[in-house]
Amino acid sequence: MTSTPPEPPRTATGYAPFAHLTAPNAPLYRRVMSAFLVAKERFAVHLRPEDVYAALAPEHRPADPDAVATALDRLVGWGNLRADPDTSRVTAVEDFYRKRFIYQLTRAGEAAEQALSVYDEALGRRGALQAVALHDIVTQLKTLVVIAEEPDAAKAHLALSTLTARFEALAENARAFMGSLQRTIDLHDVDIEVFLAYKDRLIQYLERFIQDLITLGGRIAALIGELEDDDRVGALLRLAAAREAADAAPDEADSAEARAYERWTAKWSGLAAWFVSADGRESQARLLRGRALGAIPQLLAVVRQLNERRAGRSDRSADFRALARWFAEAPDDAARHRLWRAAFGLYPARHLTVDAATLDGRTARPVPASTSWAGAEPLRISPQLRRTGSYERRGKARRVQDRSAQRRHLAEIAARQTEEIAAARARLATGGTTRLSALGELDPLAFRLFLQLLGDALATWRPDTRTTTATSNDGTMEIRLTALSDGTTAEIRTPGGVFRGPDHTVEITPAEGRR
Repeated sequence: MTSTPPEPPRTATGYAPFAHLTAPNAPLYRRVMSAFLVAKERFAVHLRPEDVYAALAPEHRPADPDAVATALDRLVGWGNLRADPDTSRVTAVEDFYRKRFIYQLTRAGEAAEQALSVYDEALGRRGALQAVALHDIVTQLKTLVVIAEEPDAAKAHLALSTLTARFEALAENARAFMGSLQRTIDLHDVDIEVFLAYKDRLIQYLERFIQDLITLGGRIAALIGELEDDDRVGALLRLAAAREAADAAPDEADSAEARAYERWTAKWSGLAAWFVSADGRESQARLLRGRALGAIPQLLAVVRQLNERRAGRSDRSADFRALARWFAEAPDDAARHRLWRAAFGLYPARHLTVDAATLDGRTARPVPASTSWAGAEPLRISPQLRRTGSYERRGKARRVQDRSAQRRHLAEIAARQTEEIAAARARLATGGTTRLSALGELDPLAFRLFLQLLGDALATWRPDTRTTTATSNDGTMEIRLTALSDGTTAEIRTPGGVFRGPDHTVEITPAEGRR
């Protein structure tokens, strides 16, 4: 009696062996498949679950070996592995009926891992600027010039194959290197300390390649031109195509040489376009040289920015701290208002009309600053401003209305409010520790300030707190609140009613008074 492994699922796309990449525990599945690839390189075909478990790196090995057995079964279900009954260790009837399998890679699973390896290699490649490849290309072109004097199919095919292989490696590595260089310049995935230590060698590397590209690129372009004279390279390409077509299958023999010649022609055209500019089109070698030359000042600019950042950190938080220091050092409120307007650009809105009727309306129905826009009275604005978003008028510009009186009126209001707030703060200052019940009667403004201070203190209160200290949001006052255990109740009378609560000792001090 044998146990048959489950049939691999069929998906609409037919790529079930890749399903483990998006499944939970995907890293474990990848490590299990890597263990099978490593075993295959050592000519081991079948692995038992304990073999796979032992092959995993200790830092990535699951604590429970059954997790590996479960992963193997899931990979069998996706078609990456094949499970066969393991009867080699059966010593009793109970072992025969127990579920035991040995596993091996399927063709689909091996192909999926090879594809993933190519994917990882392509993404991880940093590339290189192969100056040696330039010398090899020069050598192979010289060889072709010699072969063109006495054409030989085998020599031509070998030289062209070597030439195109070196050229393809040069182009691919240069493309990958310039991509990684741009990521370095943009500081993507780059450690700054590593970048600063690497920059000098990188610039020397770029300069050396640019020098070789200038020197050898001209010689390569001259050799290409020499081979293209009188279509000498065409004869070599036809010889190489005929040599390749000699091994074609019988059903492809008629068209193999034409297709091979077309393929060789395309490769030669790519090589020529890489080194020779024509018809207003710059060669790829010239473009690469320009990018490499442009990368050097970009690297130096990045280094300069990093040094400036190190010398003096400048960011939004540092700017706000500097601005707060300037406010604290300003001689009076007028200077602070000028600093406010200069810092935040909040100037009077001239498109709003503040006339006598508006002022009278505000006096009769004052609107608190905390009123929502949705709850405030509507503001009449120009229909043109609402329709077009612009208040620009045609014709002669209107004279700017003199609003000195309105500004004086607003300044008087601000000064009166400042005096009232100062008086309220002076009223709340206890001059030492006292009871809440001893505060007496408070006017509405002083009571509002007191509630704000009390709220700030209670915001820091915890169940086991006996004493807390808090500073008002504007930093002008400080309150120290201590709970009492005598069970007394404090009452604070205001024109609007009586405020009651557990009595505490309180000390309210202007912040400037504590410095």
